[in-house]
Amino acid sequence: MTHGQRLARFEDEVLVNLDSAYSLARWITRDAGRARDAVQDACLRAFRAFDQMHGPNARGWFLAIVRNACLDQLRELRDHAAEVEYDDDLHGVAAGPESVAALTPEDFAERSSDARWLHACIEALPREYREVIVLRELEELSYKEISAIVDIPIGTVMSRLARGRDLLQQRMLFAHRRSRP
Repeated sequence: MTHGQRLARFEDEVLVNLDSAYSLARWITRDAGRARDAVQDACLRAFRAFDQMHGPNARGWFLAIVRNACLDQLRELRDHAAEVEYDDDLHGVAAGPESVAALTPEDFAERSSDARWLHACIEALPREYREVIVLRELEELSYKEISAIVDIPIGTVMSRLARGRDLLQQRMLFAHRRSRP
């Protein structure tokens, strides 16, 4: 296989997943800049190891590399004792792209507030629960794919997902009760 063919295959099978890679990295690192750095590092790692690709599919294989790049980055940060706190203004989620033009300013403010609230509730979960929720609910991956990415048995994926959903529900209920007048 020529270099051009290898590059084209890499683009077709791996780089089409950059949005998912960034989303996962963003949720794991909790920082947009670090997420971009982790995805860039993962792309380099994936390209170097592309001929040895394994796992259920290219997407799962690449997201596992992204996850590992994020965890390496977090370990390095922890070793340097640097902790970045969640900043709602910096890390908040805007309303989705669907018919944004049709929203009134009040609708947009409410949706944006709800999205930030949900984002903050997910963000507050421990990493092991947050990552399986993001992979299942936002990236819509199968248990088998999540198992390969996170490198845990499928049963552990299911139990973390169930526990993560319970924790998320508790946090959302607690936050909702606190926000009532």
